[in-house]
Amino acid sequence: MSRPVAVVTGASAGVGRASARAFAEKGYRVALLARGEDGLKAAATEVESLGGEALVLPTDVAHMDQVEDAAHAVETEWGSIDVWVNCAMTGLFAPFLETSPEEFRRATEVTYLGYVHGTYAALRRMKARDAGHIVQVGSALAYRAIPLQSAYCGAKHAVRGFTESVRTELLHDKSRVVVTQVHLPAVNTPQFRWLKSTMPHRAQPVPPIYQPEVPARAIVWAAEHRRREVWVGAPAAATILGSRLIPGLLDHYLGKTGYAAQQVDAAADPDAPYTLWEPVAGDQGAHGVFDDRAHPRSLQSTLSMHRGATVAAAAVALAAASSALRRRST
Repeated sequence: MSRPVAVVTGASAGVGRASARAFAEKGYRVALLARGEDGLKAAATEVESLGGEALVLPTDVAHMDQVEDAAHAVETEWGSIDVWVNCAMTGLFAPFLETSPEEFRRATEVTYLGYVHGTYAALRRMKARDAGHIVQVGSALAYRAIPLQSAYCGAKHAVRGFTESVRTELLHDKSRVVVTQVHLPAVNTPQFRWLKSTMPHRAQPVPPIYQPEVPARAIVWAAEHRRREVWVGAPAAATILGSRLIPGLLDHYLGKTGYAAQQVDAAADPDAPYTLWEPVAGDQGAHGVFDDRAHPRSLQSTLSMHRGATVAAAAVALAAASSALRRRST
């Protein structure tokens, strides 16, 4: 059988880069879409070193014509697309009133409309053959927004609403195309050194932090299972549940702590390059600068991806406990 084909946007760095490797390890051919050609070439080398096949397609997902051209190139090279992963993003760390309308628009065009464009290109092809899987890489911030990231949080909320609408249309049409959202916790990616910031100190993800391989494994798993949503990491699950139960309390808590939680005790470099308009030169890799603080695994994710075994194990443990209690009472 021919190898399945996965398209990954934002594949030059971060979670997209780690996901490309994870797909290669599972035997996929991987089409790599992003703006940064240095990172794309390095990602292709990694995919091929794992025994996979790579197709490098420099693409700005904010432009529908470039996304459509990339999808056509994948079909021409490898045939049908089995999985499409929307992961490209950009943004900035700044209070809303310190964000220009042009900056806000650009972040939205990449982080929200980039998903719309990718979904459109994938779905047109998948729906015609009634097969395929689209994975939207989301965030706990799609449920619970935080300060200093209004453009990013707004885009992630928009992706969630857009995806739910598309899913209901597919259900109406009795289509076998699947759309899954994978919501991430804080991840150790290069974005925290390449996003524009107006803050006095260097940016960091709100701890606890996970290595990008943790969501990458969940993304590949999601692409092979019919799951509506996958939550990655206990902090993401707690954040999503908390946003439903105590939203007002979280508003006040984040207003008090959200600024400090997203900065480290080191001065920011006002001249550092950032990726809002153009990719940063060089290969940025999958990892950021927080390797010493990032968790390589998530028990919550493992249990979530194996719910049947988890429930069975819990049932066995409960039965054993009940039996022990009965023996003690007799």
